[in-house]
Formats: sequence, structure tokens, C-alpha cells
Amino acid sequence: MTLLGMTVQELTDWVTAQGQPKYRGQQLHEWLYHKGVVSFAEISVFPKAWRELVGDEIIGRSQIVQRSPAPDGTVKYLLQLQDRLTIETVGIPTSDRLTVCVSTQVGCPMACDFCATGKGGWRRNLAVHEIIDQVLTVQNDFQRRVTHLVFMGMGEPLLNLANVLSVIRILNQDVGIGQRHMTVSTVGVPQQISAFAQAHLQVTLAVSLHAPNQELRQQLIPSAKRYPLTQLMADCQDYVKITGRRLSFEYTLLAGVNDAPAHAMELAQLLRGFQCHVNLIPYNPIAGVDYRRPSAQSVQNFARILEKLHIATSIRQTRGLSASAACGQLRSQQERHDPQKN
Repeated sequence: MTLLGMTVQELTDWVTAQGQPKYRGQQLHEWLYHKGVVSFAEISVFPKAWRELVGDEIIGRSQIVQRSPAPDGTVKYLLQLQDRLTIETVGIPTSDRLTVCVSTQVGCPMACDFCATGKGGWRRNLAVHEIIDQVLTVQNDFQRRVTHLVFMGMGEPLLNLANVLSVIRILNQDVGIGQRHMTVSTVGVPQQISAFAQAHLQVTLAVSLHAPNQELRQQLIPSAKRYPLTQLMADCQDYVKITGRRLSFEYTLLAGVNDAPAHAMELAQLLRGFQCHVNLIPYNPIAGVDYRRPSAQSVQNFARILEKLHIATSIRQTRGLSASAACGQLRSQQERHDPQKN
């Protein structure tokens, strides 16, 4: 059992079962979610004898194995979980916000051809407290309140949907991050976009396309063979109808693979009539993979074609390139140096 992830009422029930007064449930909630306590011993308002009796592991926090800062202020973390598996999370600061990119799985089963996480395989889903912990870790390290959250780290969030929905509720209600400041990214899982829509959240759903046609998409994303682009787009249309919310489509630009003007025109045709926005992502190169980052001119040309064809488009600002920015790189580096840990 871990305390992180519990509601005020659940914490109150737990403290009273421990023979403590009910008001300690509210105190414990404050120390967990707002003070970011990492050990039970730190909760100084509790009796020392009780703190020693309970021990520290019950909190459910991870350990920072590696902290990798970039000149732009982005910090990437390699975190070790209680079973010694490792995951990555990223803190991305600007003058008026602090965004955390969280992982939802240890590794990823989707095996996208250009992705460092996919190359490392999949171990398991993350528990609710292990996802929340990432947010609190970044908040503690930056000594700033986290304002925005993106589920774009290691793993496919919709394959861990029940836990992701719980995390969204807790981070919204207990930590205080607005749902409209959260984005869940998916490469697409059959039936799961519909299930996510039925939750009726104010969260943005970002669908990773990376290709404007089925042939190229299944070359880049093996799961596309089981979930054809036509079905994915139909599910996206249903999502918009159910939620009334605009979709975001992510498109990683790979030099000489999917960044030609013809690809941009094909993508615009695919998205015609959609209530959507396209986020273009210049590729972050990873070791052992032949894909290259496109030129800035190529990225701009691609964006201009989409905009000319009336597709709302933005180019994601690359952050933390010097910090092994592509998700999965720190973990793969650590595994090469210490394979026994994973």
C-alpha cells in the first residue's frame, strides 16, 4: 500500500485505522500533495513514535538516479522506482509556467521505429502513485508550482487508461493543476479513444499520426497494421462529436521520410473538415537509428503548406536537446552502463 494517490477521505480512513485522530488525514494530504514530502519521517506535525513505526516506503516516492539539465532550463530526470526499474520525466520551465512531461509505462509496447523508448521494450504499467510522483519530483526540484502537464513521456497512456484517468482526477483536485492545462498523447489504441471520450474530461487529446497515409504509417508505427488509419480517423471524428473538443494531431518530421510537400498536402486532405490542430515536431535524433532531423527550412515549408490549406498548425519548440531530449535516451544509456538494474 502507498499513501500517494489517496484522497482526503481515504487518508482520513487510514489514519483513524492507525489509531490517530481524524484531522491528521487533512494534515497528511497537505504534506503529500502540497509540501511534496518524500518520507514519513519528514512530517514533523506527527508524533515521532508513530513516524518511526510507519516507516518511509509507504509514501510511494521514487529516487532521482540522474538529473540532466539543459542550457535552456529544461531538466530531464531518470527516476528509480521501488522495484528498481527506471523511468524518465522532464521539467520544462518558461517565465510563466512549468510543464511536466510524464511517463505512464516502464518502456513502451508500441515499438515505433524512430522512438528510443520503443527500442527498449516494455516492462509494465505505472501505478497511480508512480505517475503522480513524477509531477511532485519536478515541483520539488524547481521549487515552483507545476502548471501544465503532458502525458507524452515513456509509454502509451491509453494502454494504462484507468490509472491515467485516476491521475488526472488527483492532479486536478488534490494538486491543483487545471484539466485544460493537461494533454494526453496517444499513437492510437482500438476502442480506447472512445473510452477516453466517455470520461468527458476537459483534457486535450493529442493523436500521434506521423504519416498521412496507411502505408507510411505502418512502416513507422507497427501497431498501425492492427489499427488502420481509416478506423483511427473515424474514432477521432467520434471523439470530437462526443466531447465537443478540438483534437490535436502530432506529426514528427523525419528528414526524407515524411517531410516532403506532397506529404503536407496529403495530410491536409486527411484532416479536411476536422476540428483540429497540427503540432509539427522536428525529430530529435537518437543513437543507433538512421532517421535524421529535417532542416529548419523544410519544417517551415511543411507548416506553410498546411496553413495555406487552412489547417491550424504550430511547430513545437525543441527543448533540452543537450539533455538527451528524445524520450527513452537516459534510460537506455543507464541500461547499457548497468544492465542489472533493469
